[in-house]
Amino acid sequence: MSRLACRTEESQTLASENEGVRYEPDEKPPFWVALGAGLQAAMIIVAPVVLTVVIVARIADQPESYITWGVFAALLVSGITTVMQAVRVGRVGAGHVLIMGTSGAFIAVCVAALMEAGPATMASLILVSSLIQFLLAARLSLLRRIFTPVVSGTVIMLIAATVMPVIFDTLHQGPEGVSSAAAPVSALATLVVVAVLVLRGPPAWRLWSPVIGIIIGSAVAAPFGLYDVQGILDAAWISAPLGSWPGLDITPGVEFWALLPAFVVVTLVGAIETIGDGVAIQRVSRRKPRATDFRVVQGALNADGVGNFLSGVGGTLPNTTYSSSISLAEVTGIGARRVGIIIGIIFLAVAFFPKFTALLIAIPPPVAAAYLTVLIGMLFLQGMKIVIQDGVDHRKAIVAGLAFWIGTGFQNGWIFPDLLGEGFLGVLLGNGMTSGALVAVIMMVFLELTGPRRKQLRVPLDMDALPQLSDFLSGFAKRAGWNATSSQRLVLVGEETLTSMLLDEADEPKRLIVSARVGAGGAELEFVSAAGEENLEDRLAYLGEKPDTDDGEEISFHLLRHYASSVRHQKYHDVDIVTVQVEASR
Repeated sequence: MSRLACRTEESQTLASENEGVRYEPDEKPPFWVALGAGLQAAMIIVAPVVLTVVIVARIADQPESYITWGVFAALLVSGITTVMQAVRVGRVGAGHVLIMGTSGAFIAVCVAALMEAGPATMASLILVSSLIQFLLAARLSLLRRIFTPVVSGTVIMLIAATVMPVIFDTLHQGPEGVSSAAAPVSALATLVVVAVLVLRGPPAWRLWSPVIGIIIGSAVAAPFGLYDVQGILDAAWISAPLGSWPGLDITPGVEFWALLPAFVVVTLVGAIETIGDGVAIQRVSRRKPRATDFRVVQGALNADGVGNFLSGVGGTLPNTTYSSSISLAEVTGIGARRVGIIIGIIFLAVAFFPKFTALLIAIPPPVAAAYLTVLIGMLFLQGMKIVIQDGVDHRKAIVAGLAFWIGTGFQNGWIFPDLLGEGFLGVLLGNGMTSGALVAVIMMVFLELTGPRRKQLRVPLDMDALPQLSDFLSGFAKRAGWNATSSQRLVLVGEETLTSMLLDEADEPKRLIVSARVGAGGAELEFVSAAGEENLEDRLAYLGEKPDTDDGEEISFHLLRHYASSVRHQKYHDVDIVTVQVEASR
């Protein structure tokens, strides 16, 4: 097969159609369609947002007044930040439907903080650790070689692996005295209905599959006594417990400093999860998927940081993006921002109507678990796609494989449970997402530190830099022992990359940093400049097979695609990074 006929694996992915997407982020579905999608998403997400706060507070023996406040504040923060993710205020927000909610990763550290120091100290810990996310978002481009698609995809798979045991445990939950057939029958009814509608249902029915599955599952569960209406009857219609705010501890003591490292580590793990969600939501929200826009990821991280900051101010558990956002978008085929706004508004409304919250919480656990099994299963596959689409060699394979299984082992208590105990290491490594993410990050840092040294060139971003760039790449090829053909190919790729980047630049002068290092079977070139608007990777993916000879720009793109074995363009706020792989002749 000729090189011109070959496309990079990423370009092939980009060019493929995603026929399941009915509405993209910028499109406006009919109001009733958007409302239906928003309601069903809220039905799924409100329960874990509320229950996570309740579980943590009860484990830590907190009074009912704090539980009431914690639930109220969590719903307010979740609503505000879900809207913020959808509408994208400046550099805050992804501009996609990323649902925000209470973070399960913080359960262990928040329980420890509440038991050892109380709600005010926990609030201060959350507020301080949230600043890490703003710093990470601002400097994400500097960490691009660490927080790679392999790391993000592996963390998403670990999220699924750590959540599924909890979901499976809820499959058989129910009040005492209920028939042993109640849980399996209602769960099976829900699972069959959702699966059939997703697999074979028409688009309109597929859109409503979550609601239909939950309604039928609840209807099957009701005669067995699984649907508890007493909690709904006892709940108030309207309530706003403003007098229960726990406040902030502005004079941190020993407990604060002892718990701060654990909060920072879990915050970083939550940030990695958000990075993975920010990458994945772009892949499932467009008919013609584009190259990942890391400005979207930075916006998601900033919104996540705002959520954690507000959670600290409000004295409730930290916020995070819910990975089920990706599964819901994939199941319903709706990625329109309007849905995210509706979901956020519903959260805000529910905060003031405890009766409605009780209605959602009353959904039988086996019914909710059956549907979540479908969502989490699809989430796991999204993580696999992110890893595979980045290209898997032996190094990436061992990073993903070891990180996933070590994380799974720690999560399930299979790896040295007696040695970890219940102290700091037990809290840190007992969560599979935390331990797996740490393994992946450590391995990526090791690969970066032990890899070949990069040669670097700094020049102005203009055509006058071509001679310097050619001399730099020729010298690099000579030192690497390349033959004349490979050396010429490397120089041509460098020249065409520079030319292509200039096509999207504004009039003001900018700097270009070019780095080169020897890789497996060739070389890796990296071009770093100030940000433009067009994504070079997208342009290459959608080129025709034959260049337009009257269009000099298109000829340049064709030459780059012809001579480079792969091209990856990462766009961040204020910086563009183009990574090009060039093979050496055998």
